[in-house]
Amino acid sequence: MISAGDFRNGITIELEGNIFQIVEFQHVKPGKGAAFVRTKLKNIKSGGVVERTFRPTEKCPQARIDRKDMQYLYSDGDLFYFMDVENYEQIAINSDSIGDALKFVKENEMCKICSHNGNVFAVEPPLFVELDITETEPGFKGDTATGATKPAVVETGATVYVPLFVEIGDKIKIDTRSGEYLSRV
Repeated sequence: MISAGDFRNGITIELEGNIFQIVEFQHVKPGKGAAFVRTKLKNIKSGGVVERTFRPTEKCPQARIDRKDMQYLYSDGDLFYFMDVENYEQIAINSDSIGDALKFVKENEMCKICSHNGNVFAVEPPLFVELDITETEPGFKGDTATGATKPAVVETGATVYVPLFVEIGDKIKIDTRSGEYLSRV
């Protein structure tokens, strides 16, 4: 159990049968009345954000989130298969739990599988990936005054905006959180 007075960003709590992560918190001491803690909570399973206030003495059970490194093997229809590299156990996760987290992930790359009480609810891809460009238009000289970009398709099928000098066959580094081009490799 954790009291509302001890809330910090990133802590996960169980509340009303759901699991929430504290995104933002603020201790408020008004001139009149009792102090309270104003929080912004993100529902880990649905992704929705709610605002809620707590008395500083209120207690919530702290949720234990397990993050395990697993290797992404392949996808088959709506199922994505992952393997534990320590004991070679395989699990299948449906596309609803994954969303578009694997948009930039190739087969055989390592990902973090997030679960609570054995129920997988999310997949965290590596922060940065290196992918080859499979399709893009040629860049034209003289168009670079404004830092112009063009769309390019990478080997996983995702579209990324890249500078004009990037060509087909180039290997680029991508930030998977924002989907932005970082550099050529």
